[in-house]
Amino acid sequence: MNRVAIVASASCSGKTTLGRALARRLDAPFVELDALNHGPNWDQATPEELRRRVEPLIDEPRWVVDGSYRSKLGDLVLERADLVVWLDLPVHVWLPRLVRRTLGRVVRREELWNGNRETIWNGFFARDSLLRFALRTYPQRRKRYPLDLARFPLVRLRSPAEIDAWLTSVARDERLAGQVQEHDHGE
Repeated sequence: MNRVAIVASASCSGKTTLGRALARRLDAPFVELDALNHGPNWDQATPEELRRRVEPLIDEPRWVVDGSYRSKLGDLVLERADLVVWLDLPVHVWLPRLVRRTLGRVVRREELWNGNRETIWNGFFARDSLLRFALRTYPQRRKRYPLDLARFPLVRLRSPAEIDAWLTSVARDERLAGQVQEHDHGE
């Protein structure tokens, strides 16, 4: 497993956290598509700009990508992945996380990407707020993803415990694979 794309049914499901941990375990670069899509003042890349930024990164032999931006990139990232990991957590898990994370970022004035910071307004109340986006897209993704993702090598994780267990199993499998490779090279 050299190329992994992580998608989720909703924001705050843990894509970035899992992606970073998995990238460390696999010794692979971590790519956060939000950082490539959102420019200063929340300006978004066009589909063409985003594709130009993403293609060289996913042409590499190893990576873990947080997101897929299917609305702009189609299945580009998913088609190049050896594995797609779908975080499909229930609302009662991701919604409180989203509220806590957004409030924390507002209070700390935490920079996200390219100078952008969340505010109470853009996090919760604006027409395109993260909260509204998550609530609107969650039911659609849960309905669509089983069909949309069926053609890819897929792992669907439905709880924080499943995520932890899967990550532990990947670490174990990668250590075993490394031992086999080391042994093979020694002969």
